[in-house]
Amino acid sequence: MDTVINLLNEIWVLFLEMSPYLLLGFLIAGVLHVFIPKQFFAKHLGKPGLLSSFKAALIGVPLPLCSCGVIPTGVSIYKNGAKKGPTNAFLISTPQTGVDSILITYSLMNIYWAISRPIIALITGVFGGWLTEKLEGSVLQNSEPIPLVPEKKVSEDNLIKRLFNYAFVDFLSDISRQLLLGVLLAAIITTIIPTSFFENYMNQPILNMLIILLASIPLYVCATGSVPIATALLMSGVSPGAVLVFLMAGPATNIATITVLWNTIGKKATIAYLLSIIIAALAFGFIIDYVLNPDYFLLSSDTTATHNHQSYGWFAISSALILIALLGFVEIKKLIPSHLKINHMEIRYSIDGMTCNHCKSNVENGLNQLENVDQATVDLNSKSVIIEGNVSAKEVETIVTGLGYKYKGKIK
Repeated sequence: MDTVINLLNEIWVLFLEMSPYLLLGFLIAGVLHVFIPKQFFAKHLGKPGLLSSFKAALIGVPLPLCSCGVIPTGVSIYKNGAKKGPTNAFLISTPQTGVDSILITYSLMNIYWAISRPIIALITGVFGGWLTEKLEGSVLQNSEPIPLVPEKKVSEDNLIKRLFNYAFVDFLSDISRQLLLGVLLAAIITTIIPTSFFENYMNQPILNMLIILLASIPLYVCATGSVPIATALLMSGVSPGAVLVFLMAGPATNIATITVLWNTIGKKATIAYLLSIIIAALAFGFIIDYVLNPDYFLLSSDTTATHNHQSYGWFAISSALILIALLGFVEIKKLIPSHLKINHMEIRYSIDGMTCNHCKSNVENGLNQLENVDQATVDLNSKSVIIEGNVSAKEVETIVTGLGYKYKGKIK
């Protein structure tokens, strides 16, 4: 019983520490989503070379997109004429960090981690773009560019509503389970797993890095959800270099991402994507543990004591309660499938590859641009879209495949 109470207390403390920063990060994410059009990204990714890769990585660093959410954006940009080097730079740098994860890194870890994560993501992205072009040689352009579907126009009166809806519903819904899982794992590591485990089995930095790298590549954890786990690993004695490997490889790689890239941008570009993340993660992990002063990346005794004993004010408590309420809302919302509202005037199409609300927004915006579509509504639970209006299956297939998803036909 004491273990359960300690676990719940640790979870509550984590929410108290990270909620104010997360809510601010989500708000900034909404601003970026509403006021920066996708055409802005495509414009800067159309030429090969280090400069384009640098711009692509720089654009990607602050964006609050996870590895599944960034895929349709990257694929659609590539099919619009972007080169593979800059496309890979964007795909590599974006999921490793974001405004929300930078703020929570500062909150739970320290300023050195908060500064180093985006810098390392930027460098890794540029390196990945360069490596892609080296492996690809002169074959850098998609043979049949597909124009980007323009963003659906929104009136000025709806901008604020759209901003808050994306920040605190759609975006939060994408990462809610990963965030909750990260908090739970962090609490388990801190309260249940004995410190002797890490002292006995995780006391060799280079071996730590390799083990964590092998575990991180196939699994999925978002950049924000990875921070509580990384904090718990640091507090348990895992080397900062190994923790960095987890923060880089965990958010940027998973089996679903690798499969989609393999089938869209090609085998060589996907190999370059993986190699650049692996090489950079191990290299920067080694630099932190053996070249720089690793003490900068350790949690100070004051930080640990604060984590365990601080009395939190009304603002932290209010923020934690608001975040918990929002998480509860989006999780309940996921349990209510939109297909319950279907009627005989609507046609449902099956679409594979949609994994988050960013995918949902892409498909809905794309299909709603068609002249005879009255309304297109995606149901992520059933991987389908419900279309009201007089539109052909071929038109639907063209839009869906152009956005990087797989059209699977009508659902009878």
